[in-house]
Parts: sequence; structure tokens; C-alpha cells
Amino acid sequence: MANVPVPFDDRDGWIWYNGNMVPWRDAKVHVLNHGLHYASCVFEGERVYNGKVFKLQEHSERLRVSAELLGFEVPYSAKQLDEYTNEVVKKNNVVNGYVRPVAWRGSEMMAISARKNKVHVAIAAWEWPSYFSKDAKEKGLRLTISKWRRPDPQTAPTASKAAGLYMICTLSKHAAEDAGFEDAMMLDWRGYIAEATGANIFLIQNGEIHTPKPDCFLDGITRRTIIDLARAQGITVIERHIKPEELAQTQEVFLTGTAAEITPVGSIDNYKFVVGNMTKKLMEDYAEMVRK
Repeated sequence: MANVPVPFDDRDGWIWYNGNMVPWRDAKVHVLNHGLHYASCVFEGERVYNGKVFKLQEHSERLRVSAELLGFEVPYSAKQLDEYTNEVVKKNNVVNGYVRPVAWRGSEMMAISARKNKVHVAIAAWEWPSYFSKDAKEKGLRLTISKWRRPDPQTAPTASKAAGLYMICTLSKHAAEDAGFEDAMMLDWRGYIAEATGANIFLIQNGEIHTPKPDCFLDGITRRTIIDLARAQGITVIERHIKPEELAQTQEVFLTGTAAEITPVGSIDNYKFVVGNMTKKLMEDYAEMVRK
């Protein structure tokens, strides 16, 4: 019988919840909460390496900014969020794993308007291996182009790591998996390359790195880290609008993200790529950086 994953609501451990460390199974919300019904919810994804959260302060600050873009305030400073995150990592004995801070509007009002709703905050941490398999890291992921597109920033708060913006990511990934792929690449509303379902994308063309300009999707913390890392090595990095037909003149492709770290792409539909030396070197250097 295939292994059945342990559900996330039925695990041992502790979750920091509104100022208290509570048993994992007791960290619950009511079914009538605004975050569930109206997507007034923001979150972060953070990696723990050797017991330390990578770029924790940047993540805590972004959580607060994401909430502000949705019109509410996280009732804790970035410094406090850092402290509580470190507490929950230590409490759960996480050495190499993942952290999920989340903030959402509660249940005081159940309508479009939510001005009187309390803002809740929780932080969970658990041991978690790579998002993609070792085989995918070595051979490269197989992607397909999604029918769903990243929206015009005038139609959604695209600079926020908001829960509601991930609905089309789930739809895209499920469709890709149903078709035999491992993930999907999304275009933006104009038809330019945007990102994968949960990671930013980079293309290597003739020794230069090209990556989409993040004007309608999240400018990832890992994305910025890789850009700085590449430029420090003397590699030219160009942020611009990229047409999908440019995949034909691309030699290497890789994804970046807190969960994905750096993961090479072997193909996007009929376009084929190599897991080349530049990608491999960046993977090695990033792995060394996060574990310092």
C-alpha cells in the first residue's frame, strides 16, 4: 500500500498562535472566518538550515507589507515575528525544515467589509526535505505552459504574498500533473513569461541570465538572492519582459524559491534544456551560502 502522508492538522509539535505556544492539534480557526471566505490572508514560506532561518528578517518584513497591501496590519513588529519564529523552530527541534507564518482576518464580521475583524497570526515549523525530488534536481523538471495567467496589477494586489493569488497556481499545477508534467510555467496577462506555480524562473542565453521583470508577480527573496549571487560572480543578469518563443534560444532554465531553492528545468512542453555548468555552479554556491 502506498505511503499516506500525515495530514498537517494531525501532527505532534507546537504552533505559535496569537502570542501563545499551543499544541499542534489545538491550533484551530472557526469555519466562519474572513480569511477562508474572502481570502483576506497572507503568508510566508521560510527555510531552516542547520537550525537557523535563512533571511528571516526579510520574510518577517514582507509578511507585514503583504498584509498592508490587503488593507490590514499584522499586530506584531518584524522584530517580534523574528523572535517568535525562532522560538517555534527551537520548540519543534527543527534543524533543516520549513516555516509557515500566516496572518488572516477573523470572524467578527462575515461580509465583504471586515473593518472590525481581529487579525490573527500563527507560525508553524516542521522538518521538510526538498520540494522537488533528487531526480528532478539532477535531470531537470518537466514543465508545461499553463492556460492561467498572472493578472494585471490593476486587478489584484500582485506584490502581496496573498493566499488568494495562489488559486490559479493550484489549478495550473494540478492540470500539469494530470498531463504528466511536474509543474507549470505561467505567462502574465500580456503573454510574457512570468513564473512557475510557486517559484520564479530564470533563463540562460549565451552565458547571460535573463529573468522576467516582477511587475505582476512576487519578487521572491530567493530570486533577489540568486541575482546578487550571480552578479557577484561577474555574470550578467538582465530583468526584462521575455516572450515564450525565446525559449527556443535558451540553453538552461532554472526555478528559484524558498521551497524550490534552485531547481533546474529540463523541458517546457517541446522546448528542451540542459542542466548546465552555470546552473550547477549556482546551485552549489546557494547551498553553501544558506548553510553558513
